[in-house]
Amino acid sequence: QVQLVESGGGSVQPGGSLRLSCAASGTIFSIYVMGWYRQAPGKQRELVASITSGGIANYADSVKARFTISRDNAKNTVYLQMNSLKPEDTAVYYCNRHVNGRGYYSWGQGTQVTVSS
Repeated sequence: QVQLVESGGGSVQPGGSLRLSCAASGTIFSIYVMGWYRQAPGKQRELVASITSGGIANYADSVKARFTISRDNAKNTVYLQMNSLKPEDTAVYYCNRHVNGRGYYSWGQGTQVTVSS
């Protein structure tokens, strides 16, 4: 059974930084495209960034130049470094295997990111 465990969220002021981690188990992590998604209150879940098994990254326009996705295949972990955070980045952040534009496995519990002054 696949488990995705996100961590690293918190409350920060605008302009601050956070680093999210997602540990995956029960799957052959290293060969899959992985994604970070977020869901703000009252909004649909959206893809923030994705990364291929070889490390090629793609980003939503709203986070380009501010967020960096990376992965450590040996640790079955994917990361999201978030800099220059804005209030509109406030959401619950999730990771998942990214297939055909959406998450493939059951969602984990996510990690809350709150950006507020």
